[in-house]
Amino acid sequence: MTGGKGDAWIEAGFRELARSGVEGVRVEVLAKNLGVTKGGFYRRFKDRAALLEGMLQDWSAGRIAAIEQQTSLEGATARDRLRALIRLYSERMNTEGMAVELAIRQWARSDEKAAVAVASVDAARLKNVGQLYRATGLAPEEAEAEAFLFYCFIFGQSLLFLERGPRKRAQLIARSAEKLLDDEV
Repeated sequence: MTGGKGDAWIEAGFRELARSGVEGVRVEVLAKNLGVTKGGFYRRFKDRAALLEGMLQDWSAGRIAAIEQQTSLEGATARDRLRALIRLYSERMNTEGMAVELAIRQWARSDEKAAVAVASVDAARLKNVGQLYRATGLAPEEAEAEAFLFYCFIFGQSLLFLERGPRKRAQLIARSAEKLLDDEV
């Protein structure tokens, strides 16, 4: 979920963010959840704002590193890498990761620093997936549009509650994914 700093306060902050939004990320709550005193927090962070800034930095660095690694070809074709990304984000639901993603996006609606973090992650995601589409032979404008549709699909499908069983959902996702990977895109 994070960039790998392993900071217990930041991890606790993400868990609380996913559970109750940015308003719930309070020093007292995190200290209680960690079973420690607030003093440890103030040895690590100047104040709550510093924690929130650390969380945004950790989240954005982690998400950008993840998409760069996930879109690296490393011997795979661009289409194979796109298929792998679709499988990664649609076959197994990372409910905590999605809860953090949604909470940060909600936070970004009213906070400029959060909005900048979300915009930088979105730009990296679109750039890297766009490069994969360009590697399939698409012109830059077409690749950009396909990358946009790709992320609309990735995030949109995770939010939909379908009146179908898991097998039918998987089939629908697979058919939809093939539309995103159509050779004549």
